[in-house]
Amino acid sequence: MGAYFQPSDLIPAELNVEAVHHRPDVIVVTAHGQSRGCRCPECGTTSHRVHSRYSRIITDLPCAGRRIKLHLTVRRFVCNVVHCRRKIFAERFGNGVIRPMARRTARLETLVHHLALALGGRPAARFADRLGLPVSNDTLLRTVRRYDRPPPPPPAVIGIDDWAWRRNHRYGTIICDLERRKTIALLPDREPSTAKAWLVEQPQIEIVARDRGGGYAQAAAQALPHAEQVADRWHLMENASHAFLDAVRKSMRQVRIAIGTATVNPKLLTAAERLQYEGYLRREEANAVIRGLVSEGVSIKEIVRRTGHSRKLVRSVVRGQRTDIFRIRQTSLEPHLPWLEAQWDAGLRNGAELWRQLRLAGFGGGLRVVTEWATRRRRAEKAENGLGHAPAARTIVRLMTLERNNLTTAQTMTVAAIEERLPDLVEARDVVESFHKMLRSKSKDNLEPWIDRAARSLVASFANGVIRDRAAVQNAITSMWSNGQTEGQITKLKLIKRQMYGRGKLDLLEARIVGAP
Repeated sequence: MGAYFQPSDLIPAELNVEAVHHRPDVIVVTAHGQSRGCRCPECGTTSHRVHSRYSRIITDLPCAGRRIKLHLTVRRFVCNVVHCRRKIFAERFGNGVIRPMARRTARLETLVHHLALALGGRPAARFADRLGLPVSNDTLLRTVRRYDRPPPPPPAVIGIDDWAWRRNHRYGTIICDLERRKTIALLPDREPSTAKAWLVEQPQIEIVARDRGGGYAQAAAQALPHAEQVADRWHLMENASHAFLDAVRKSMRQVRIAIGTATVNPKLLTAAERLQYEGYLRREEANAVIRGLVSEGVSIKEIVRRTGHSRKLVRSVVRGQRTDIFRIRQTSLEPHLPWLEAQWDAGLRNGAELWRQLRLAGFGGGLRVVTEWATRRRRAEKAENGLGHAPAARTIVRLMTLERNNLTTAQTMTVAAIEERLPDLVEARDVVESFHKMLRSKSKDNLEPWIDRAARSLVASFANGVIRDRAAVQNAITSMWSNGQTEGQITKLKLIKRQMYGRGKLDLLEARIVGAP
């Protein structure tokens, strides 16, 4: 049997089609409602008495690349109930067809809403125009705000963390349901009182996964004293690694002595290195003044007032973190250094030729990077005691934590010299590695012996932080929950924020990330 297609199949079933007019870019459908009567929105009584009629223009889903406009004839009814306040009311078609005072059908409104949730304002407007349903970016955003979101199920396991409205200036708080893997709330700031006010309304929460900051720990302890707190494992590992980096920075003077680079011969430096060395000498003069004041018992606030330096700079000098001579950055030559060393030992000393061969091997850097490396090697061979500068603290940390099989001969000799002269630094490295291993193996029984050992090492400050947050750290070792997926939701939030050019307010951000299916 043949299939029959009628114009009424294009529009909602509750409407009757009177006529269809075709235009180059739009199809105009004239229709009216099917029902004989309509219920009064005030008292609910069905009325069949028609008062008058008027016309509404409704946009519907596009068809065959052309927009569809419904010229809908709407009846006005008279309510026959004497005591009803509404004497005349317009015909209703139901929220599933056309909402009152709407200019789009419900199915088109749903599509517009989901486009706005997925893409935001301007991107969704451009995409909607290609789909044949032109709508402005303001209308899209109003659609997102207008829809009421059903309240989420009460969470039992949450993750809480901060996110940046504007980095280093303003922060908010994100709360995720870790069991449903979904964001459930955004808070306007990261103050403990704000988080506490939200947590107090959720007494059913049993587990709170958080970062190492004390604000959320305080809020959770006051609002949910029965809930278990779980410190984020990634932050624990990162804090331990940073503690070892601080230990290396404080030991840079001893490191330079250990590897024989305590003195620098300016004649052997390149132009860029000479500028860095002159800056180091100026920094050392300022550092000596600050250390002298510290030895006299002067407070940091008074040192800032006398010297004019910032509080951050004075603190870094006191902590021994401002001692690097050369601020060496990671270069694009790092993966190719073993090959360059082999070619140099084989007799190829021309920087331009080395660069041309590296280009054939896939190297994307410029000629100057390779020629400066060759110049540095050539001057190092002419010097009696080498070039005379130590690697940066980050480089030393990387060398000391890598497998020996992944190091070159020169790097192995550097690490061996440091390990021989600085056993305290080796102990700090072993303490940090044992902490990482404890987290990976989930061995809770090793925490107390580790604390005793770490408290006597160069990473004692990190150990003190673990002691203050002992219960949350123990839960982080044994619990299956962590704050990793909360960080993923923050990444999603940043994407949505950038789609709106960073101008979305809290209600719009919350509607898009919380209301998204």
